[in-house]
Amino acid sequence: MNVAIVGCGLIGRKRACALGEHKLLLAVDRDLKRAESVAALKNGARVSNDFNDAIADPRIDIVIVSTTNDWLAPMTILATKAGKHVLVEKPGARNLREIEGVLRVARKSRTLIKVGFNLRYHPSLQKAMEIVNSGKIGELMFIRGRYGHGGRVGYDREWRADPKISGGGELIDQGVHLIDLSRWFLGDFATVGGFSHTYFWNMPVDDNSFLILRTRKQQAAWLHASCTEWKNLFSLEIYGRTGKIEIDGLGGSYGVERLSYHQMLPQMGVPETTSWRYPDGDESWSAEFKAFTEAIDSHGSLDGDIYDAYAALRIVDRIYRHPRRFSGVSC
Repeated sequence: MNVAIVGCGLIGRKRACALGEHKLLLAVDRDLKRAESVAALKNGARVSNDFNDAIADPRIDIVIVSTTNDWLAPMTILATKAGKHVLVEKPGARNLREIEGVLRVARKSRTLIKVGFNLRYHPSLQKAMEIVNSGKIGELMFIRGRYGHGGRVGYDREWRADPKISGGGELIDQGVHLIDLSRWFLGDFATVGGFSHTYFWNMPVDDNSFLILRTRKQQAAWLHASCTEWKNLFSLEIYGRTGKIEIDGLGGSYGVERLSYHQMLPQMGVPETTSWRYPDGDESWSAEFKAFTEAIDSHGSLDGDIYDAYAALRIVDRIYRHPRRFSGVSC
């Protein structure tokens, strides 16, 4: 398929490197030098500083939207209306109102909208889902998740610290990944509670968020997203009635990606533990794009679509608008 990438920053580069057999036709960025840098990764790609070039070209099948959050929803809507399949980075929009606008267009379109929930495609998370689906750890009881990155000078002056651009702070940035993974394993949440707060950075958005989410069966997800972690961290623990899965690291600065599977014995006591390490580079971007194109080819279902993004943003909206209050909401 022929692809256009709109937004040629760090994530745009990652997406360009993850296209596999598919062809990058166009790289779009307001900064033409950045567009040229991404286009140079793939022979034959042209550049533009006008998004309309991506939606007007009849040769382009897929538009990847990897811009700042304020442009995610508008560009997704325009590309979808133009008949393009879209892969838009998480969170998909700045707020609930914007993502509802994307949903209205998606329901009328025959094209697909994938949201960049690439953590689902990390090998440890894929292995975890395989173990859960096998029934080996029994019915799931609860999840405990932490996701955070360390500080860097000037973080409070970056675009993520401007709510007009980002829509919020750490909750809408890394928190949506934790919410999405928890829904992936546990299903929809009926009760949402928690709060966001700014502890350290001098900025008008949150630098920490704390959530407790419950399904109708009282399965819980206890989540903490932080940008005062000081050392990048990813940790997800999945507890079943007869075993536990423990995931640490995502590679790179987060440390080697590892999964430990603790199987309860009939007599209980010390469990049997099996561990996997995934020291290779991050292939989640390639795996996610491959799954997206396969869904397009087969007219199949998407894993991590615009409806999943909507469910995650409903929870984000609830925490931002009603902090500390536990509320019934189907997400």
